Amino acid sequence: MVSPTARTKIFCAAGAVLLAALAAASLFAGKYPLTLAGLLAGDEVQLRVFWTLRVSRTAVGAAGGFALGVAGFVYQTVFRNPLASPDVIGVSSGASAGAAAGILFCAGAAAVTAASFAGALAAVGLSLALSALDRSGRHSTIVLAGIAVHSLAQTALMCLKLTADPERELASIEYWIMGSLNGITGYGIGGNLALCALCVGGLFLLHRQIILLSAEEGEARMLGVEVGRLRLAVLLAATLAVACVVSMSGLISFVGLLAPHGARLLTRRSGPATMLLGGLLGGILLTGADLLARSVAAAELPVSIFTSLLGAPFLIFLIVKGRRDP
Repeated sequence: MVSPTARTKIFCAAGAVLLAALAAASLFAGKYPLTLAGLLAGDEVQLRVFWTLRVSRTAVGAAGGFALGVAGFVYQTVFRNPLASPDVIGVSSGASAGAAAGILFCAGAAAVTAASFAGALAAVGLSLALSALDRSGRHSTIVLAGIAVHSLAQTALMCLKLTADPERELASIEYWIMGSLNGITGYGIGGNLALCALCVGGLFLLHRQIILLSAEEGEARMLGVEVGRLRLAVLLAATLAVACVVSMSGLISFVGLLAPHGARLLTRRSGPATMLLGGLLGGILLTGADLLARSVAAAELPVSIFTSLLGAPFLIFLIVKGRRDP
């Protein structure tokens, strides 16, 4: 009989191996074929494609998916809601509005990434500021604030779309909103990846306190936890990590929902190992979806098409499971 702890370790090890295998495959998959022999022989073109395009794209897929999975675990734990996701504070909507503004008024992919990141941060700041107006400390307040910020960001996005050139700018905005790792290069992503790693590392350091936030607030305070400040710090770190990812890749659907929930279904626990497994599943989902996006058709497809194909049946499964469970 395998103990729950051993089972969780087995799942984490299997997830790490699978993610490593997908990342290795991602390094060689694409329109321009790369071979190990060519890289070892020092082929200049292959080396340039490998280091400039494939390594950065694979890093964003694996690390970005991992961050989305960890952030989703944090949101579901803090809000005590298995359907909570990183979109709940309006970060995705803010990033969309920022990216649209960058496409319209700035030049270059780096400027669009920076504008998207600024939009996500603005949405986070506004959501947290609105939630701080409620002194009761209810965790539902930040959800309501996120809904309000989402509506404001969507309104801004629609106004920007109305002013966009239908033939060029509008198409770019729509493609960004659908999410894709195509076009990611090694230039300009180092800062995003570093900040993302810092936020995720901080969340793992606070894993015990995060688990305590899933208890009733009175019990957490009796254990010496500053619930309000801790919740604010944890949500800010999780949302900053998501902002780093979506500013590089565009909107990625369902990864922050599927990965942590799948980890809980596998381990039937809620601890640091489950948090790690949620991150690994997120990296597997995003890297695997990116491989499919550049393999199943002649033209590269948006990543969110494949994550949504997984997400919709999973939501139906949760609905059916919820009706069967007492």
